[in-house]
Amino acid sequence: MSLLDSPANPTEISTSELEVSLLEGGVAVVRLNRPQATNALNLSLQAALSRAFLALGADANVRCIVLTGGDKVFAAGGDIKSLDSCGPIEILERHTERVWAPIEKCPKPIIAAVCGYAFGGGSELAMHCDIIIAGKSASFAQPEIRIGIMPGIGGTQRLVRAVGKFQAMRILLTGKPISAAEAYSMGLVSLVCEDDLVQAEALKMASLIAAMPPLAVEQIKEVVIAGMDASLDTALMLERKANQILFATQDQKEGMSAFIEKRKPVFEGR
Repeated sequence: MSLLDSPANPTEISTSELEVSLLEGGVAVVRLNRPQATNALNLSLQAALSRAFLALGADANVRCIVLTGGDKVFAAGGDIKSLDSCGPIEILERHTERVWAPIEKCPKPIIAAVCGYAFGGGSELAMHCDIIIAGKSASFAQPEIRIGIMPGIGGTQRLVRAVGKFQAMRILLTGKPISAAEAYSMGLVSLVCEDDLVQAEALKMASLIAAMPPLAVEQIKEVVIAGMDASLDTALMLERKANQILFATQDQKEGMSAFIEKRKPVFEGR
């Protein structure tokens, strides 16, 4: 089986470096587990993440995903020791765009629960997600410039789209970290809370999203992301078409009937 093949059961991809668990209500938790290396994203961990998100994205039972590094650190960048002696062709042949594509293209909402450092590849990993919940002591940085390189997994492009040119340039060209509060004020972070509440808040939000109609959730994510790089007219057209399609779903009938009947809806993703 290749590194990018997806097992039938998402929990089968759990390794010593990555833990995947499926909770009740359609919430999946993906946890980075390299505490001895501050969750540095070595090649094997990246491959495990790729397999996990391929499986979770295809699993109809999964409605929302929480990605976390635990209570101490999210991910403190790439594995520099594995990069030190690399040449450009070796870096090219790693095809990181293929490895990270299952996270980028995952149709399920992803919530990053960030405690501690989210530096370099860790910050880029968080920016692959749809919502970022950060602890007050969390910090974000793109320090690649300090070792003579630059972000290579979307750090320049996603950051400028999140916070604008001038803040992105400051972060990218100085390599200096920003606090969770700064990240929130820039629009990089969705919510800041006490460190010991980050995981609980992420799970609470994931459970809320998982209880929503899955087809509407998927369409909202797809249209938001596609519309970001389209003209306003095109993006509005995508929104209209997606909304029209949802009127063909059983969940739309259930949602509106439940609203009129003043009861809790039960959405089945049909």
